[in-house]
Amino acid sequence: MEEKKLAIIATKGSLDWAYPPFILASTAAALGYEVQVFFTFYGLQLLKKKLSLEVTPLGNPGMPMPMGMDKWFPILGMALPGMQAMMTAMMKDKMKKKGVASVEELRELCQEADVKLIACQMTVDLFDMDPAAFLDGIEYGGAATFFEFAGESDICLYI
Repeated sequence: MEEKKLAIIATKGSLDWAYPPFILASTAAALGYEVQVFFTFYGLQLLKKKLSLEVTPLGNPGMPMPMGMDKWFPILGMALPGMQAMMTAMMKDKMKKKGVASVEELRELCQEADVKLIACQMTVDLFDMDPAAFLDGIEYGGAATFFEFAGESDICLYI
């Protein structure tokens, strides 16, 4: 029986968007899938050795908030200084209290499970990014590299 394949395109580099590609990739790898994640544009932030991720600057209207703040956050998140940092700290604290692995831990799980993490070479060049800033063991490639695998995958996700 042929191994199932999961292809993921990760395009966002904020804290709230960092979890889905790594959770899905590590879970699929644990279930026996061959997994590749192609990081392009802002998603490349997730491959940096030193992460400084915050929640999405404009907020997410679907994000559950304490004390009824959810109806006000989309407005406050854009208007009040320090709101993004506060929401980032709250999310990190909530994740820790609930026992959710950090982004760094999830990345490490992916690497240990042989998930292929691919940085988009065109985006690295476009934004003059320093490859030394990225994790060791990642690969570099273009869209054709991704399509070669994605064309044969059982599941393809855009995150």
